Amino acid sequence: MSNASYSLTVRVAISAQIGMFGRVMQAIGDAGGEVGGVDIVRSTRDSVIRDITVYAQDDAHGEEILANLRALVGVDVLSAADRVMLSHIGGKMTMQNRMPLETRDDLSMAYTPGVARVCMAINHDPERVWDLTIRANSVVVVSDGSSVVGEGDLGPLAALPAVEAKCMFLREMAGIDGFPLPVTVRDPDEITNAISKICSVFAGVHLTDIAAPRCFEVQRKLGAAVDVPVFHDNQEGTSAALLGALLNALEVVGKRLEDARVVVAGLGPSGVATVRILVAAGVGEVLACNREGAVHAGRTGLDPDLAWIGERTNPDRREGDAGGLIEDADAFIGLSAPAILSADDIRTMAPDPIVFAMAMPEPEIGQDEAEEVAAVYGTGRPDTPNQINSALAFPGIWRGALDCRATRINDAMVMAAARAIAATSAGALAPDHVVPSVFNAQLVPAVAAAVREAAEASGVARVPSESPSRAAAAS
Repeated sequence: MSNASYSLTVRVAISAQIGMFGRVMQAIGDAGGEVGGVDIVRSTRDSVIRDITVYAQDDAHGEEILANLRALVGVDVLSAADRVMLSHIGGKMTMQNRMPLETRDDLSMAYTPGVARVCMAINHDPERVWDLTIRANSVVVVSDGSSVVGEGDLGPLAALPAVEAKCMFLREMAGIDGFPLPVTVRDPDEITNAISKICSVFAGVHLTDIAAPRCFEVQRKLGAAVDVPVFHDNQEGTSAALLGALLNALEVVGKRLEDARVVVAGLGPSGVATVRILVAAGVGEVLACNREGAVHAGRTGLDPDLAWIGERTNPDRREGDAGGLIEDADAFIGLSAPAILSADDIRTMAPDPIVFAMAMPEPEIGQDEAEEVAAVYGTGRPDTPNQINSALAFPGIWRGALDCRATRINDAMVMAAARAIAATSAGALAPDHVVPSVFNAQLVPAVAAAVREAAEASGVARVPSESPSRAAAAS
């Protein structure tokens, strides 16, 4: 099966002979490629130059398709460009002014002499920085590049495209100005020191793609050093999306949250945060494991985060790996490694099992194998039903937090986001639809409203909800 995320634009010169274009199409099909579009670039008496969009599985498959084309007599492959790479040239985002700068009047209002009055207004009342500058609608997106989109430690420069993508989500879905900032330091104290000194222009800090256990320490230290929210999408974002999906999946199979047994495999940032939110939500029983096996209160050598989990989960101190722990479980949430489960493992679960296999780039159990035995199946991938991703949560969480100028994003706000995600899909629940699309127009407003209400109720909102939102001004 070809993959729309890997595609080529192939420019070919095809001899102007009857049947030659058909041979080109056949060569692509014989190699297992799919044609997405054909455009004529130039036509002469002797040849036709065409740009052909070809979908392939991966880089190796693309080379196989190109080899088939190059082998054709009467066909010259002039160029082949990876469309994903082309889309990233120059970066995926830019900055844009909100007010014009075209006349002398524009200049006098944006800069001298008019800007002096604005500077003095903030000097006399620092709170006016929220109204008179970009700050109230700005979030800095920070990564050290140590855990990038399933690829591991790539460093800060290679992390920049992924960080840009998070900024794109914030802008397009929530009207928020995200600023990408990969950092070249790894020490939590150095990261905290650097980011805390630039927060005068940001209303929040969005951490992403930082490996454990550093991410936990950075979040704790930075949260204590600044008076704006510090949010980690791999923790709060993913856990909110998973809880929302679980609530709906349990509804589909006719089970209650408080009666459910849920197994979580993988205790990196996403896994730890997911266990925490499941416990807070009142799941009947939570069992968690990492590569060393099940976590429980009697296991030695646990760090503080795992010790917290051990005290609050697995009351019977069960041992074993994911395959053993899921016996009689109602739901499995995998945040670990590819292909650690089989269909036979799923068959040992309780009737109508729920399987969320979130390992990237390949899940703990593939769709073809899981759909034979799982009542509800979801992954983090866009090419399967029920894509569960932190992007379901974080644009709305930030919109809600910024609208009330929150000082923190706390557990109550994350829980509210999860329930809002679930509610957005509630009218059309089905085994293959337990979460809304990230493009659902109702999603961000619903999550934002729930988060804003939770922030006010928990005392971390600077302004009440009736205050004007910056969303309209930013759009």
